[in-house]
Amino acid sequence: MKDSLIPGLSRSASYLTTIDMRARQLKADVFSTPSMISLMERTCTELTEPFLDGNEQTVGIHIDVRHLASTRIGQTVTINAAIIDLKGRKIHYAVDAYNDAGVKIGEGTQWRAVVDTRRFAVDADEEVDHAG
Repeated sequence: MKDSLIPGLSRSASYLTTIDMRARQLKADVFSTPSMISLMERTCTELTEPFLDGNEQTVGIHIDVRHLASTRIGQTVTINAAIIDLKGRKIHYAVDAYNDAGVKIGEGTQWRAVVDTRRFAVDADEEVDHAG
């Protein structure tokens, strides 16, 4: 992790909602909560990536998000992510989401941990071996 990874860094990204992002249990084609959370995680990941060393990546460890309003499939959603705190190798983000009508559709926080990809892969393999 680079020293330049500090609270206050932010990123905004816009995404077109597609049919594979719909809430399948509903008859209307509306944007699902899991898809919103996925875009929030993606935006946090993309915010952080330039500040990581080559063998590092982040993994989600906690998310607390509210889905506030519906968005029709085909609308664009803008996700805003900002780093609000660092605790060792854990990063705390504030996230929110707006649709292209300017309606706030989601907000919350997320924690991600910085992991060494070489060690993470070995740990994951060991867990699989022990599960069998």
